[in-house]
This record gives sequence, structure tokens and C-alpha cells, in this order.
Amino acid sequence: MKCFFDIADRLERLSGLGDSLVKLNSTVNWADFRETLEDILKTVDNRAGGRQAFDKLLMFKILILQNLYNLSDDSIEYQINDRLSFQRFLELDIGDKVPDAKTIWLFKERLVKSKREKELFDMYAIYLEKIGLVTKTGSIIDATIFQRPVQKMKITENKNREKQIDRDANFTKKHNKTFHGYKNHVNADVKTKIITNFSVTPASRHDGKEAPNILDSSDTKVYADAAYRGEFIEAAIVSKSPKMQFYIIRNHDGFNKPTEIQETENKIISKIRKRVEHIFGHMEKSMGGKFLRCVGLARSRFAITFKNLAFNMYRTSYLQSK
Repeated sequence: MKCFFDIADRLERLSGLGDSLVKLNSTVNWADFRETLEDILKTVDNRAGGRQAFDKLLMFKILILQNLYNLSDDSIEYQINDRLSFQRFLELDIGDKVPDAKTIWLFKERLVKSKREKELFDMYAIYLEKIGLVTKTGSIIDATIFQRPVQKMKITENKNREKQIDRDANFTKKHNKTFHGYKNHVNADVKTKIITNFSVTPASRHDGKEAPNILDSSDTKVYADAAYRGEFIEAAIVSKSPKMQFYIIRNHDGFNKPTEIQETENKIISKIRKRVEHIFGHMEKSMGGKFLRCVGLARSRFAITFKNLAFNMYRTSYLQSK
């Protein structure tokens, strides 16, 4: 007959094999989020009576797990019931009740309705600045696409109906390929690769035009690719801070190719700027990809906010272990 000690032994073996969630759990001070969660959710909670809700901090940690592994609501419910590492991360005992997929979805909907999910990201970013993981030695700005499936009009016998058509998402082209969805515009610390700010837009939004919305007046050096070059774009960016030094890759402009000096500068800038690609690469390969299951800008903004927050938590855990 299995007992508590068998489970404890199994968990000890998991730790020995390198359970990254143990490190993450000890790195993040989860209790710091409780007050903000309570404040956000009380604005959308008008329920009276009914069964006792699950702890808000437990639900919040489930959303972090979802985004670390890019799991659907049904999949995260199954994985929590199945995996001891997930149960330990959530501080659940083997006999504890696990929130079902519907409960998880409803919790997300309440946060989406509040329109205040970015406060959770900002709160953690401020904490990272306090402990020195946001160095303010320079910033990298760039954007990546989160894709949505293209869904067509469904016609019934009586009338035209639309099923799960996302009217907010749109198309863009990159490297001669067409993408449909939203853009995650990020501002990342040049030294630690922590995301310090971001914005979410439909995919067609020009990277350069969105730059002023993610920069901070305290940014001193900013590195970017050629998409951020342009007289009006650069003027708008510099208006954030007159002392800001701006380093943009210079490509062939259709009339003149870069000089040898500019090519040398390009190599220096590119070596620094490409660090932001490590963020997007990690989301793509280690966090299950950049794919959205939700519909609409509000829900997509929420999903991308938690993806960025989950990345920062992972990155903090990695940096502190080093």
C-alpha cells in the first residue's frame, strides 16, 4: 500500500532530476501578488452565496503554469491531476480538489473583464528593478507575432453566422510569409533580457509607430532593427527622453547601401539587439510556442501579458540560480 513517504521519495527524486518548478517556487514571492489580485477581482466580483471559490493565489499560479507550458484549460486540469511536480508547485496534496477547466476559464474571464491584468506584470517588473535585475544600462525594442487561426464564415440554412471569428486580429507579412493575429511589442533590459514593458496590438501595427508606447523616459540607450528607422518615428521616440541615445540598424534604403562605417556599426548594434530574439526564441521553443487560443483583443492582450510575466519569472529564476 502506497503512503505519504512513497510520495515524498518520488518528489525528492524529481528534485534530484532537476525540477525547475522547485527553483521557480522559491524565487518568486507569490504572497506579494495576493493584495493586488484581491483588489483587481473585487471590482468584478458581484457574486453572492454559492460554493466556496478556490484561493485566488492558487488560480494565479495555475495561469503561470499554463503559460510556461502553453496548455489549454482542459490540458492544465489534466496535468495538475497527473503530475506530482505541478501539485507541489501549487502546494496541493494528492487528495486536494483541483480546479476544473471551467473554473480556470471563469477566473481568466474575471481578470479579462477587469482590464487590469497588466498591473500584475508591472508590479513584478518594479520588484525586479528593486533587486537589480532591471539594470537600466540599455534597452532593446522589438516585436513578435502571436498567431491566431483564420476562421471562415459559417453559413446555416436560415442565416449567415460567424463562429469564433476574431474581428480584432488582422494580417501582416514578414519574410514573405503571411501571419494572422497580434503583435507583442516588448522593451527588454539589454543586460538581463528581462521584459520591462510591452504592448499588444493587431498584427498589422507598424513596429516603429508603437515604439513610443513601450519606451520609458528613463531609457538611456535603445537598440533596434531597421523597422524603427524613419524621421517621424525617431523624433517620436526621442521625445520620450531628449538624452536618449538611439542605435538603429541601417539597411539599404532603396537608393544607397550602408557605408563601410555604417556596416561596422550595424554589426555592433546587431550583436546587442539580437538578445531580444533569445526572448522570443524561448517563448517559441521552451514555452510551447506563440499561439493564441482566445478570441478578441482583450483576451489576447491578457494571454500575452501572462506569457510575458511567466517569461520574466522563468528568467528571474535562471539568473538567480547563476
